[in-house]
Amino acid sequence: MQAIAGTALAVLLMVFGDVARRRGKAIEPCLAEQMGGLPSITMLRHRDTTFDAATKARMHAFLAEKLAEPAPTAEQEATAPETADGFYARAGNWLRENTRSKKKFDILFNENVTYGYRRNLFALKWPALTLNILIVIGSAAYLWIQQGSLDLLPVSVIAFLHAAYLAIFSTRSAVEEASRIYARQLLLSSESAELRKPPPATAKPRPPKKKAEEPGALAT
Repeated sequence: MQAIAGTALAVLLMVFGDVARRRGKAIEPCLAEQMGGLPSITMLRHRDTTFDAATKARMHAFLAEKLAEPAPTAEQEATAPETADGFYARAGNWLRENTRSKKKFDILFNENVTYGYRRNLFALKWPALTLNILIVIGSAAYLWIQQGSLDLLPVSVIAFLHAAYLAIFSTRSAVEEASRIYARQLLLSSESAELRKPPPATAKPRPPKKKAEEPGALAT
């Protein structure tokens, strides 16, 4: 029975995790729109002041080389913002694909985990709050009916504290903060030695060995 219960609990946690991630991904476009675009895009714009001009110029040059297309200038960005944002989006995608190593980019990975946790928790905030409130009310009603029984008091206290945490700390601003921190770290990875090191030199092909001349060949 314990093995069955443990397996069922593990499966249930996986299901809850998948539901939370799906809900988090579902609200992501709305969050990005309210922020004026994905931070990994907006921070690369010339008019954004997250990075100084010299650092941003190095980022643009590096990403332009990797994408094999020129980075937009400030004038091009002003006249064709959607085209410029397309370059910045492709640049962000390239960085994500090339920084997936947890060992080499551990700080970036941890910031991504923090962002995902806050996003998913915010996506489930109201269903979780409703559930916690129902638990608190149900526990209080049970305690009142039982006249002094404290069996559910710990459950009620935990539900109340969890509801308070959701109400106070699980906010859109907290998600946006984590998103900006992750995006800044993602873009700074373009400055890392790991991405900027030159590709390994290819070995030059060896010239074919000459066939050994047969004895007496020079005498003929």
